[in-house]
Amino acid sequence: MSSCCRGKHSDLQSNSMKVLVLLVCLSVGCLAQRPRHCRYPPLMSGSLSVSTANQKLLAFSKYIYDGLGERIRFRQFGLYDNKTYHLDVLLLYREGVMYKINNKNRTCTKQHLSPDFHPLAVPRNATLMGQVVLGASSGPGQGVLVNSWYGEETTKTGSAKYFTTVTQFGCIPVSTLYHTSSGDWVVNSFYNNVIGLVDPQKLNPPFFCMNAEQGDEDEPVTFLSLFKE
Repeated sequence: MSSCCRGKHSDLQSNSMKVLVLLVCLSVGCLAQRPRHCRYPPLMSGSLSVSTANQKLLAFSKYIYDGLGERIRFRQFGLYDNKTYHLDVLLLYREGVMYKINNKNRTCTKQHLSPDFHPLAVPRNATLMGQVVLGASSGPGQGVLVNSWYGEETTKTGSAKYFTTVTQFGCIPVSTLYHTSSGDWVVNSFYNNVIGLVDPQKLNPPFFCMNAEQGDEDEPVTFLSLFKE
């Protein structure tokens, strides 16, 4: 074989190897960037708004979330059926207890809590809808890359379809839509999220809850029922 042919053959092999390496790198990059089911940060504080499509409910909440200790505190002010209300609850999943707290009267009621912990995570059976950029994306550092998922969860009143959106990096909640068994849509929008606990002492029952009596409800309350009932 002439030196010319050997040179062309060598160049062909080199180019083929470069193409192969490029394809492998692209494949690995695509697999690495494919959205995956994720859990919210284990310690998080923030706010969320809750509303329904029929406009019967409009509420704003402060929340503290401890995924490590399986505790959630909600303080919610809202308007339901043209009547204002205030809800302050502490969910202790390890104890299977929910405390309804009235700081004004220093009273507390106790209810059974479903043992199924809702870890504020993308459920394992959720299906990816798509990935988009929220906000401006004309330059680096602008806009937020988010993943949207949908699925269905069983509740004490039937089943609830959901659509949840989280950030690609950090798995920070953005919004969640629930379609309840009654045919209504409930929208949760998260904002002012902070990684960590702003008021960790709020995750402990107040002293006046120590002698709270257990309620006689037939079924335990659930995380989702706080937003849908």
